[in-house]
Amino acid sequence: MFLSFIIIIGALIGYRGKQRANAQLRKQKTKIEDALKRLKDTQAQLIQSEKMASLGELTAGIAHEIQNPLNFVNNFSELSDELIAEIRNELALGNYEGASELLNDVQENLKKITHHGKRADGIVKGMLQHSRTSTGDKLSTDINNLSDEYLRLAYHGMRARDNSFNVNIITEYDPAVGEVDVVPQDMGRVMLNLINNALYAVAEKTKKSRDNGEEYEPKVFLVTKRKENAVEIRVSDNGDGIPDAIKDKIFQPFFTTKPTGQGTGLGLSLSYDIVTKGHGGELLIHGLNDGGAEFIVRLPLAVNQT
Repeated sequence: MFLSFIIIIGALIGYRGKQRANAQLRKQKTKIEDALKRLKDTQAQLIQSEKMASLGELTAGIAHEIQNPLNFVNNFSELSDELIAEIRNELALGNYEGASELLNDVQENLKKITHHGKRADGIVKGMLQHSRTSTGDKLSTDINNLSDEYLRLAYHGMRARDNSFNVNIITEYDPAVGEVDVVPQDMGRVMLNLINNALYAVAEKTKKSRDNGEEYEPKVFLVTKRKENAVEIRVSDNGDGIPDAIKDKIFQPFFTTKPTGQGTGLGLSLSYDIVTKGHGGELLIHGLNDGGAEFIVRLPLAVNQT
């Protein structure tokens, strides 16, 4: 009897101990879940901050790109106004043939106004798309156009920050690349980051060469190429390159070679995740013989695109 009582007491103690252990586990689980939620919220905020920072860098380039089509719209509008006055004169003189020819000129001007208006509209929509939270939906996208669009925006953004900046930009777009299923705003973010880094690298080397009295021609290359089952986008420069010692760290979050306040350290990390996790591709870095760096975006093609 006494032995049974001891066994029962032992079982109760064991049960209560197990309850306390389970309670502790539940408490720890709740803490871990809360910490994970805070981490995800912080990550989302950091990603949004990086997006807005890159959008800020785009602002000057966007303003320049919009100004060009607006100038065309204004010019062709003024020309059309003058042509209409001439048409009235021709009609007053009874020269209907001359008036008809002038009407054809007005019609051509209106086509050009429409074209450049749509161009400005496309730039604004691209800016809004860049600032929005990505839906993750892949769309058939012209990779050459996307690359060239962000190249221009990045270049004009750099020029706005430093109007003495000049660079020889060499592009080579393979027509066979065509359209690829990507998330446009995400891939645009990757292109912007890689091109900005290349422009920054040659800008820094330009300053250093000038200070040292050395000859240097800054160059940035943007090349697209269709492969058998993939497309490649190569962004390279002839800057100082990336030391071998830090190549393994280059895609780590918060790692940056820029001075404090000039980089978040998230650009390449986010770009790497977009390419690899978001698109099942590869983002590689190579050192070049002339000391520059080359980033390669490799995107797999869907079965119906190969």
